[in-house]
Amino acid sequence: MKYVYIGKIVNTHGIKGEVRILSDFLYKEEVFKKGRIFYIGKDKTKEVMRTYRVHKNYDMVTFEGISDINEVLKYKGENIYINREDLQIDGYVTEDLLNLDVVSDRMIGKVTDVLTNKVGRILVVQGNHKNMIPFVDEFIEEVNINEHYIKIKEIEGLIHED
Repeated sequence: MKYVYIGKIVNTHGIKGEVRILSDFLYKEEVFKKGRIFYIGKDKTKEVMRTYRVHKNYDMVTFEGISDINEVLKYKGENIYINREDLQIDGYVTEDLLNLDVVSDRMIGKVTDVLTNKVGRILVVQGNHKNMIPFVDEFIEEVNINEHYIKIKEIEGLIHED
């Protein structure tokens, strides 16, 4: 099973077992559906979503069989995941980019991590050197998950050389 990070349970809401999830996941409409199985925390505790709503900047969720705040307090501060195989989308998620080859007219390295900040995503690429490549159209020419590569537009200074 390949886990996909959806967000973090930052708090509870009310007394009936609802949790606040902070998430910037791109395919929320596919993830937050009644009956969706979530995996919570390091132990990947399995919970099934019962209800969903948006409140301010949060995704609000309740789980089947839980109707009391005391039953969800243990999840506060925990990361929440789904199984990649359960996600049917046209496209890719951040985890799909890991271990892809990064190429231009030559091999640059492999994606070892994807960082996210307020501006966007940054690929961490390990080759002869560690490089950080902004995941934006100006630098990314093609992403091919099936062929296992990302083709970049290499400009002077983007890739650290010997």
